Amino acid sequence: KKSDVSGVNTKADVNPKSVYGAKKWSGDVENLYRFQQAGYRDEVEYEQVKQVEIAECWPETGFVKKLPRRDNMFYYGDKQRECKDKDAHKVKVYVY
Repeated sequence: KKSDVSGVNTKADVNPKSVYGAKKWSGDVENLYRFQQAGYRDEVEYEQVKQVEIAECWPETGFVKKLPRRDNMFYYGDKQRECKDKDAHKVKVYVY
Protein backbone atom coordinates (compact mmCIF):
# COMPACT_ATOMS: atom_id res chain seq x y z
CA LYS A 1 0.00 0.00 0.00
CA LYS A 2 2.91 2.37 0.50
CA SER A 3 3.66 2.28 -3.23
CA ASP A 4 0.02 3.20 -3.98
CA VAL A 5 0.24 6.23 -1.69
CA SER A 6 3.54 7.41 -3.13
CA GLY A 7 2.17 6.86 -6.65
CA VAL A 8 -0.79 9.09 -5.88
CA ASN A 9 1.48 11.78 -4.44
CA THR A 10 3.71 11.69 -7.51
CA LYS A 11 0.72 11.98 -9.81
CA ALA A 12 -0.74 14.82 -7.75
CA ASP A 13 2.48 16.86 -7.94
CA VAL A 14 2.37 16.95 -11.74
CA ASN A 15 1.71 20.35 -13.30
CA PRO A 16 0.19 20.81 -16.76
CA LYS A 17 2.56 21.57 -19.62
CA SER A 18 -0.02 23.40 -21.72
CA VAL A 19 -3.69 24.32 -21.91
CA TYR A 20 -6.18 24.86 -24.72
CA GLY A 21 -9.89 25.42 -25.11
CA ALA A 22 -12.11 22.50 -26.05
CA LYS A 23 -13.36 22.62 -29.64
CA LYS A 24 -16.53 20.56 -29.19
CA TRP A 25 -18.40 18.57 -26.57
CA SER A 26 -17.33 15.05 -25.57
CA GLY A 27 -17.59 12.93 -22.43
CA ASP A 28 -14.15 14.11 -21.31
CA VAL A 29 -15.10 17.75 -21.88
CA GLU A 30 -18.29 17.16 -19.87
CA ASN A 31 -16.30 15.90 -16.87
CA LEU A 32 -13.77 18.75 -17.17
CA TYR A 33 -16.72 21.17 -17.22
CA ARG A 34 -18.01 19.65 -13.98
CA PHE A 35 -14.61 19.81 -12.26
CA GLN A 36 -14.20 23.43 -13.35
CA GLN A 37 -17.71 24.30 -12.12
CA ALA A 38 -16.70 22.92 -8.71
CA GLY A 39 -13.51 25.06 -8.68
CA TYR A 40 -10.86 22.59 -9.82
CA ARG A 41 -8.67 22.66 -12.91
CA ASP A 42 -9.33 18.97 -13.66
CA GLU A 43 -9.40 15.57 -12.00
CA VAL A 44 -5.65 15.66 -11.28
CA GLU A 45 -5.98 18.87 -9.25
CA TYR A 46 -9.10 17.53 -7.51
CA GLU A 47 -7.19 14.42 -6.42
CA GLN A 48 -4.30 16.57 -5.20
CA VAL A 49 -6.46 18.98 -3.19
CA LYS A 50 -8.91 16.48 -1.71
CA GLN A 51 -6.42 13.60 -1.33
CA VAL A 52 -8.77 11.08 -2.94
CA GLU A 53 -8.21 8.70 -5.81
CA ILE A 54 -11.37 9.12 -7.85
CA ALA A 55 -14.48 11.29 -8.03
CA GLU A 56 -17.93 9.75 -7.61
CA CYS A 57 -19.42 9.09 -11.07
CA TRP A 58 -22.74 7.95 -12.52
CA PRO A 59 -22.33 4.28 -13.55
CA GLU A 60 -24.62 4.69 -16.58
CA THR A 61 -22.83 7.62 -18.20
CA GLY A 62 -19.47 7.92 -16.43
CA PHE A 63 -20.11 11.62 -15.76
CA VAL A 64 -19.06 13.07 -12.41
CA LYS A 65 -21.91 12.71 -9.93
CA LYS A 66 -20.79 14.57 -6.80
CA LEU A 67 -17.81 16.77 -5.99
CA PRO A 68 -16.92 18.62 -2.80
CA ARG A 69 -16.20 22.19 -3.84
CA ARG A 70 -13.31 24.21 -2.45
CA ASP A 71 -15.70 25.96 -0.03
CA ASN A 72 -16.75 22.54 1.36
CA MET A 73 -20.22 22.73 -0.20
CA PHE A 74 -21.08 20.09 -2.80
CA TYR A 75 -21.53 20.21 -6.55
CA TYR A 76 -24.04 17.62 -7.77
CA GLY A 77 -23.96 16.59 -11.42
CA ASP A 78 -26.85 15.20 -13.43
CA LYS A 79 -26.88 11.85 -15.23
CA GLN A 80 -27.44 13.74 -18.47
CA ARG A 81 -25.15 16.16 -20.21
CA GLU A 82 -24.89 19.61 -18.58
CA CYS A 83 -22.31 21.36 -20.75
CA LYS A 84 -24.15 22.88 -23.71
CA ASP A 85 -22.49 23.11 -27.13
CA LYS A 86 -22.26 26.91 -26.75
CA ASP A 87 -20.30 26.47 -23.48
CA ALA A 88 -17.93 23.71 -24.63
CA HIS A 89 -15.35 26.19 -25.95
CA LYS A 90 -15.09 27.72 -22.44
CA VAL A 91 -13.78 24.45 -20.99
CA LYS A 92 -10.02 24.39 -20.53
CA VAL A 93 -8.23 21.15 -21.41
CA TYR A 94 -4.89 20.65 -19.65
CA VAL A 95 -2.07 18.61 -21.18
CA TYR A 96 0.44 16.84 -18.93
